[in-house]
Amino acid sequence: MSAGWLRACALVMIGLFSAGALAAAKQPTAIVVGGGLAGLTAAYELQSKGWQVTLLEAKPSMGGRSGLATSEWIGNSKAQPILNKYLDTFKLSTLPAPEFVRTPGYLIDGEYFSAADLATKQPATAEAIKRYEKTLDDLARSINDPENPAGNSTLFALDQMNVATWLDKLQLPATARQLVNQQIRTRYDEPSRLSLLYFAQQSRVYRGVNDRDLRAARLPGGSPVLAQAFVKQLKTIKTSSPVTAINQDKDGVTVKVGSVGYQADYVVLAVPLRALAKIQLTPGLDNLHLAAIKGTNYGWRDQLMLKFKTPVWESRARMSGEIYSNTGLGMLWIEPALKGGANVVINLSGDNARLLQAFGDKQMVDQVLIRLHAFYPQARGAFTGYEVRRYSTDAGTGGSYLAFGPGQISKFWRLWERPMQRIAFAGEHTDALYPGTLEGALRSGQRAANQVQDLAAGKTVDPLKAAAVGAAAATAGAVAAKESKPGFFSRLFGGADKPAAQPVKAVEAAPAPAPVAAPAPVAPPVAPAVAKEEPVKAAPTKVAPAKASPAKKPVAKKTAAKPAAVKKAAAKAEPVKKKVANSQASAQ
Repeated sequence: MSAGWLRACALVMIGLFSAGALAAAKQPTAIVVGGGLAGLTAAYELQSKGWQVTLLEAKPSMGGRSGLATSEWIGNSKAQPILNKYLDTFKLSTLPAPEFVRTPGYLIDGEYFSAADLATKQPATAEAIKRYEKTLDDLARSINDPENPAGNSTLFALDQMNVATWLDKLQLPATARQLVNQQIRTRYDEPSRLSLLYFAQQSRVYRGVNDRDLRAARLPGGSPVLAQAFVKQLKTIKTSSPVTAINQDKDGVTVKVGSVGYQADYVVLAVPLRALAKIQLTPGLDNLHLAAIKGTNYGWRDQLMLKFKTPVWESRARMSGEIYSNTGLGMLWIEPALKGGANVVINLSGDNARLLQAFGDKQMVDQVLIRLHAFYPQARGAFTGYEVRRYSTDAGTGGSYLAFGPGQISKFWRLWERPMQRIAFAGEHTDALYPGTLEGALRSGQRAANQVQDLAAGKTVDPLKAAAVGAAAATAGAVAAKESKPGFFSRLFGGADKPAAQPVKAVEAAPAPAPVAAPAPVAPPVAPAVAKEEPVKAAPTKVAPAKASPAKKPVAKKTAAKPAAVKKAAAKAEPVKKKVANSQASAQ
């Protein structure tokens, strides 16, 4: 009797042990929504850690916001460590950058000037640009922690100002102001739409970074080459699959593409905010997140590649690299064509892009050719064709890259770095240091993948260690007075010789949302080789996302393919973003 009892107990224990071992062996599952570099990175990192990952992309092709340039200038490992890590991992070769592209040039009333030329031929313009850069550097230096830019009430007040108002106080000569405006709109958005605090914070991120570090090499093929390297590593990708709804509960998530549902344990949402607005989330987003979707500014940009049989500008000057124009041509990037001839990649940004949004592609190209032909009469005869990429009218993007407007840091800073139950967010707009660049997109994908793994392990995820942004406003002027050097802010803004200590009441800072508790780890279902697909009822009515505020019409922006650290001005997908005086890369 006792032997039978012992045998029964042993069988029970063996069964329990086997069930536990089976549960432990189950493969965790994740769905990544968005096939840009942020989503590709998150999918690759999770798959590398043993997760079963399905990537869903709304468009027919992968790569997100890649540019039109046939190559991309990238920084070295000092400037863009994450980008260079993946280039090494995938064994993607680069070419050294020639010296003549290391610094930007200028096209002033049709005449090309290198930086050295400008200093000798137009000294007043060169000196004004230097004065602007020095004042901007002083402003950037006032930010101690770029991850917490509104660290005191004086800095908090900068978020209530736009960059155009600040530039007005510098009283730059007309040509210098035109060139400065073009630099800013190319890398971010129209100065009148840009938060001065955001502008200073981004300049602080790249303070002291040399152009030699930011333009160290050329990536043939640009950021699409990197995107394809990720694609080759992933097992399950479904293109032309726009997500309509995501439902989460204690057992997992269901992601709907029309009437088809995909089930997994966790989701990474790596889409621009305007695309996120079209996805119904259950449970829904809170009011702060909905306000961020509606109110966060995106810089506007359209990118054109004009193709020529011969480089028609050679008769006037040897234009090369990144060039800023004062005559409505935006930012130009000159490069040799792969099969002879020459290409001019032009970024129309800010108000320039908004003014031309109603034009068809051919009409827009004609407008640019008219301006180019005025300076180079051979342009029309040598012109052979064009390609256009329009971010400004892309309903899923609503512009090109994140560019916080006045008051928006105070309300939305680092909001999307925090997971919501089983959803982690990725994308250039979720990176605090390098938004709008390849580096920022790659970093955000890594962070989201790590957060999903932490959630699965039952850890509470709260990346926001810095104090809430709005706390600075409550500290009033006393703190700012102690922290600011006499005369510093008067030099910047032309006021009395004391810091502007009182917080501006125009926009109230919203406290950071309370941390979301991580869900208890769920034993995922036995994972098949691909995400579970099953018919579901038609997606319920979407939560009405606030419509993106219509943008007013301002003027030109920067090259796409922007890999990299922060918005770069290169006419290609740019890698790293840098201080305003430097070129930035746009995240694709």
